[in-house]
Amino acid sequence: MTTTNQTAIVSLPVASEEIETLIGALERNRRTFVWKCTGLGPDDMRRTLGPGSVTLGGLLKHLALVEDDAFVRQLTGAPTLSPPFDAVDFDADPEWEWRTAADDSPEALLALWEAVVARSRENIAAAYAEGGPEVHTRIAWADGHTPTLRRMMVDMIEEYARHTGHADLIRESIDGLVGEGVPSA
Repeated sequence: MTTTNQTAIVSLPVASEEIETLIGALERNRRTFVWKCTGLGPDDMRRTLGPGSVTLGGLLKHLALVEDDAFVRQLTGAPTLSPPFDAVDFDADPEWEWRTAADDSPEALLALWEAVVARSRENIAAAYAEGGPEVHTRIAWADGHTPTLRRMMVDMIEEYARHTGHADLIRESIDGLVGEGVPSA
């Protein structure tokens, strides 16, 4: 059964600097998402809803990949993605993370996500220390533009918001758990 220490309540600042607002929004989205994926066994992590193929396990692995690409590879200029993503030919297997998540245990999926998020947090903090939200990524997008950290943060917040909606529907179908936050005792 999946467990994590990543579900502590995260308060979004009411009035703060841009950095605290962006980080707060991202952390709140991360926390809500991972809460939807904890306390479940392998069959639950593989459950789909309706005709779709999206699973909670697939969502965990997908968001780990997206975080690694954005905040490890693009932001820092790392030459490759981190393991296990560095060994995948995504041109040949563009659905790899979704397809292979069913082969991973809930604990392995959560550990992968947690490790990538920890690296992302370190890289975001270093980038903000270096130049604030205006710092540009080290790797350009396909169109040649190098986005700012601000843009990367907003994109990641949106990515989590969208996929937390998917996770919410799947989790509700499993055990009725709904909402944004960990219930109080």
